[in-house]
Amino acid sequence: MITAIVLIQTERARTQAVAEALLEIHEVAEVYSVAGDYDLVAIVRVRQYEQMAEVVPQHIAAVAGIVRTQTLMAFQYYSRHDLERMWGIGLEAEPRT
Repeated sequence: MITAIVLIQTERARTQAVAEALLEIHEVAEVYSVAGDYDLVAIVRVRQYEQMAEVVPQHIAAVAGIVRTQTLMAFQYYSRHDLERMWGIGLEAEPRT
């Protein structure tokens, strides 16, 4: 699975409408309202890299109310669960006798 994080600036007072429109795009898994330079963060997931070239510039950028986007392609996935398991190797409890 290929994941991209899309940072989105919206027109004033259009953030909720843009978020709702983004969720109608099949490849958009999640949308977050955020503080800072951007108004929304969309998590996009596709099976093939070539699909991303269609989703972001054609589907996301076409949503009314979007002023600007910046796309960050994810290279590797980390989660708390994976890190705890990785760093806990050899620390498993010894079997009771």
